[in-house]
Amino acid sequence: MRLGLALGYGGEPIEQVLPIVERAEQIGVDSVWSVEEYGPDAVSVLGYLAARTRRIALGTAIMQIPARTPAATAMTAMTLDMLSGGRFRLGLGLSVPWIVEGWHGRPYNRPLQRTREYVDIVRKVITRTERVSYDGEIYQLPYRGPGSSGQARPVKSEMTPLRSDIPLYLGAIGPRSVALTGEIADGWLSGLYAPEHEAALTRPLDEGLARAGRAPDEVRICPILYVARADTVEEGRDELRPLFAHLIGAVGPGIRNTYFDVACQMGYEGPAHDLRTLLADGRKSEAVAAVPDTLIDQVALAGPLPAIIDRIIAWKDSRVDTLILLDRDIELLEAAQAAL
Repeated sequence: MRLGLALGYGGEPIEQVLPIVERAEQIGVDSVWSVEEYGPDAVSVLGYLAARTRRIALGTAIMQIPARTPAATAMTAMTLDMLSGGRFRLGLGLSVPWIVEGWHGRPYNRPLQRTREYVDIVRKVITRTERVSYDGEIYQLPYRGPGSSGQARPVKSEMTPLRSDIPLYLGAIGPRSVALTGEIADGWLSGLYAPEHEAALTRPLDEGLARAGRAPDEVRICPILYVARADTVEEGRDELRPLFAHLIGAVGPGIRNTYFDVACQMGYEGPAHDLRTLLADGRKSEAVAAVPDTLIDQVALAGPLPAIIDRIIAWKDSRVDTLILLDRDIELLEAAQAAL
């Protein structure tokens, strides 16, 4: 099992980010991952880091599919891969409805079909074997719909990629999205994962792998873990309780909460329903207190450094390829890398 670092970059001066990335490279951390929601994009910071590092892999976790055309994403991936000397890993995901529609002004519809077609086009652009034409249910290249000039021809990228097989990861939570990941992706960026529930959580992934005739090791499992280092385990748990209460218990009209579904998959159906009811009733403090200790212990890292390292070691016998820590504690990162 390898170690990754998720930046959680929020637009702060690069001087606050660069030291931990440089140290991660020095000690042998496998990869560093950027994120994006509705502030800083996931791409720009990696372009900077490509020039300041030499070995560590650079990944997006994730670039939002609705924010860019497939061709624009492929262009970005080829450019970052060239600038980094072949170290780029392309992580894609759909984001959530309120960001897609509220920020990007795009409909959040047909997510599985949209993802499948998007990945198809991205790969066609990057492989650069021919002019790209595509006649999908959502995407068409060249575009022939309303407002089209009708004059466009298929296009082939001007850029010869450094690699024609840039690794492509999908951020997926719900079972159908995870199954699709097993069919078409090189890696799975998982939001909630626990070795104790691995068989249940990977069942959809294995179903997708089987449908595509692929072996289990063809998709790298890469969970992203929240970290709360504290003097005691209980203090660390309490720091994370509000986050997990919201992730699992939040509900909106017509929107399925896939974190809720995963918690149920893991055997926390009763607490998940309690969290949903408490938040719906406006009893936020009670919801926060109702997050089970065991859930936090299984899907996150909380407590003093020795306890966190013991928990990381417990992950080593799982199917996880890369354990990605959402944290910037250099001492913790050093200890975790040494333990692996």
